[in-house]
Amino acid sequence: MTRKAAKPEELMTPAEVGETFRVDARTVTRWAKAGKLTAVWTAGGHRRYRASEVRALLANGGPGPLHGAAAAKASAAAARAGREGRRG
Repeated sequence: MTRKAAKPEELMTPAEVGETFRVDARTVTRWAKAGKLTAVWTAGGHRRYRASEVRALLANGGPGPLHGAAAAKASAAAARAGREGRRG
């Protein structure tokens, strides 16, 4: 009896997921930290996301708004970026 090798699951980088949802890769990382998307870690320590999960999330209308600490952190980052943009 022979065994078929399991087909490796397609993984996406944060940038690829960001392009899919038309958001920045950092937003994808915030979604993962908020539990809206599952990150898989490579041997080199980089985040990757299962393409099947990304497609399912896209089919369901996206991850929705951030809540709690993740929302506060995202809001603070946006405020900092706005202040830094006005300094120029």
